[in-house]
Amino acid sequence: MRQLALPFVLSVVLLAACGDKPKEAPPQGGAPVSAAVVVEKEIIETQEFSGRLEAIERVEVRPRVGGYITSVNFTPGSIVRKGDVLFVIDPRPYQAALNGAEAAAAANRAKAELARLELTRAERLYADRAIARRELDERAAGLKELDADLRGAHAALETARLNMGYTRVLAPIAGRVSKAEITVGNLVDTTAVLTSVVSVDKIYASFDGDEETYLRVGPMAHKGTPVAVRVGLANEQGFPHEGKLEFVDNRLDPQSGSVRMRATFANADNALVPGLFARVQVSGGKDGKATQALLINERAVGTDQNRKFVFVVDKESKAEYRPVALGPSIDGLRVVRSGLSKGEKVVVAGLQRVRPGAPLTPQIVGMDYDPAAPPKPAKETKVAQAGGKP
Repeated sequence: MRQLALPFVLSVVLLAACGDKPKEAPPQGGAPVSAAVVVEKEIIETQEFSGRLEAIERVEVRPRVGGYITSVNFTPGSIVRKGDVLFVIDPRPYQAALNGAEAAAAANRAKAELARLELTRAERLYADRAIARRELDERAAGLKELDADLRGAHAALETARLNMGYTRVLAPIAGRVSKAEITVGNLVDTTAVLTSVVSVDKIYASFDGDEETYLRVGPMAHKGTPVAVRVGLANEQGFPHEGKLEFVDNRLDPQSGSVRMRATFANADNALVPGLFARVQVSGGKDGKATQALLINERAVGTDQNRKFVFVVDKESKAEYRPVALGPSIDGLRVVRSGLSKGEKVVVAGLQRVRPGAPLTPQIVGMDYDPAAPPKPAKETKVAQAGGKP
């Protein structure tokens, strides 16, 4: 029996060994990622900077004569016109000085006229040989001296008139006036600052541009080619105020690598006030015209030390490491200067799961895809029930 059982057991083992082998697990797919096609469109490149608004004209109002302030004729913070009377200084001392100067000028004028008549009479007498040549010369010299005195009296009279006019302190420019620094009853001299006036019809936005912007718009500005500049205030969205680049400095600061720039803006509604912070956007493509450019989502860009890169989905759905050179941001996308071609797909979400050469399972999305944004609600669909009623 044992001899018969042994071959049976061996045959069972051999049959089990010759049975089907267990199937291997199928290979897993690539890493799931979101990919988008590189966008190509015409753009005018822009750069954004921080700046400050500055008045085109700003004048500190000082008195040109000393005296007591007798009147303040403006409301602080109001708009004034050029020539408006802002302050009045007590004019009585200057009126008295003016009266004295007028009297002195009149006296010198009378003396000069008398001397001229006497010289004419002396010339006739000398022709009749009734007086000596010396007496004629003395009368001529006396007339010249009196003429000089008369001119001096006229100069003193003009000075007195000017001082009298300076007692009315006028607005030197049109604009918005500050508060009165010195009020009625105070004694002032020519060093005192009474108030200040800033122009408001136009305004500057000053900022420091970088070297790339200087190389792009500097030659255009120096040639007089208009370069559009826009600004937005802290409480505004975007850049609603448009102006033109007015000044680009002649050198870059070697320490900061920046260059001073300034743009001019119309300010008809007086919304732009000197001293305000401003976000400045400088445009100006090649020759100020739009150019074709490739753009990608900022989320697609990775950083490898000091180098920027993206992962491109190749024809075999594998990740290709691609260094890129980037430009400015335009409408929420980043300009790519080199490293990509039209029609290529780049990974815009799931970069942490991607390795160079690794297989991918891409889901094609728009270039403006934001994985953090809430999903859009699905549209409701009505299902027809039996009988035709919804």
